[in-house]
Amino acid sequence: MDWNSCLEEGVATLKCIPIVIKNVITWALIFAGVVAVIFVIYAGFKFVTSKGDPEQVNNAKKTLTYAIIGLLFILLSFAILNLIATVTGVDQITNPTF
Repeated sequence: MDWNSCLEEGVATLKCIPIVIKNVITWALIFAGVVAVIFVIYAGFKFVTSKGDPEQVNNAKKTLTYAIIGLLFILLSFAILNLIATVTGVDQITNPTF
C-alpha cells in the first residue's frame, strides 16, 4: 500500500496510520543502525589512537562491545518484527483493510 491509496481528495485519512507507523519503525531502525555503525568506527578510532595505554584500550573495547551488542539488538528487533508479522499473518501494516 502506498500513500496514494489512503488519500481522499489529496487529504490523508485514518487509512494512512499503518503506513506512517511502518515508516516510523523502518526509519528508527535505520537510524539506530547507522548510529551503531558510527560507534563501531569510533571505537576502532579510539583503539588505534590509544597508543597502547591499557585504560584507553579497555575503554575502546567496552565501546566496541556495546556498539556490537546494540547493533545485534537492532537486527534482532527487525527480525522479530518480521517474524511476528509473518507468523500471525498480519499484513495490516503493508496492506490494511479498513
